[in-house]
Amino acid sequence: MIIIHATFHVKPDKREVFLSEIQPLLAGSQAEEGNVYYDLYEHTENKNVFIMVEAWRDSEAVDIHNATPHFTGFVGKAEEFLAAPLDVKVYNAEQA
Repeated sequence: MIIIHATFHVKPDKREVFLSEIQPLLAGSQAEEGNVYYDLYEHTENKNVFIMVEAWRDSEAVDIHNATPHFTGFVGKAEEFLAAPLDVKVYNAEQA
């Protein structure tokens, strides 16, 4: 299983647009066959810092996801929302 944590530092004035624009990415990703989970959380102490927590069946599922229109469409406009570079961490995991 592949686990991904993507942290978004969103510009305060772009918060509502970000939350609206990310909805198709959430819905589309959650519907993908290789997706285990794909959830967005807001940091409890740092307003406008969000983390996408994702789990994928395998690296092939991640590759397919990264080529989808809902992913590429969001990534293409994400920079306008961000106050800092996107921070992505990828982990390989085994289910216990």
